[in-house]
Amino acid sequence: MIKSIIFWFEHKAFGVCQWLGKKLGIKSTTVRLYFIYLSFFTFGSPIIIYFILAFILEHKNYFKPFYQKKRPSVWDLD
Repeated sequence: MIKSIIFWFEHKAFGVCQWLGKKLGIKSTTVRLYFIYLSFFTFGSPIIIYFILAFILEHKNYFKPFYQKKRPSVWDLD
């Protein structure tokens, strides 16, 4: 029971920090520490940002337009 809860938190909750760290080019542990420190200094407002990012990350395929196709490469002759 405890292991399933821990696995869920590591997979779902920490995915935001990992995604954000990958986008910014820094370690995910650094992003987690910044969220924790900012939560203490700003009385929890980064937690709201964290939940918004988690929602966007979970439903990111709905935010991309369906009509957008992958652009062909410059080197394609088609």
